[in-house]
Amino acid sequence: MKVNAAFIFIAPEADAKIHRTVVNTPAVSLTVVGVKDYEEAETVAVELADQGVKALELCAGFGNKGLARISKAVKGKAAVGAVRFDFHPGFDFKSGDELFK
Repeated sequence: MKVNAAFIFIAPEADAKIHRTVVNTPAVSLTVVGVKDYEEAETVAVELADQGVKALELCAGFGNKGLARISKAVKGKAAVGAVRFDFHPGFDFKSGDELFK
């Protein structure tokens, strides 16, 4: 059975409508989407879960609060996990929780 998964990364100038791609292998279909903030991430996560994505992985730019927001938004339709940095090097060593309130 093919795994339908997604990776959501967060970057202040990303636009989820244009910063996205799908990588298909025989075993995995992976949708990659860039979002500008937690609000857009929630919208995208719900959209992906409604389309059948069962595993959502969030980039390290999401802090604990961001992870919780996405988990709550998808309401159990997809498993939500995250790559972890305590403080993300791409955000001047700050957490997404600090930047994307």
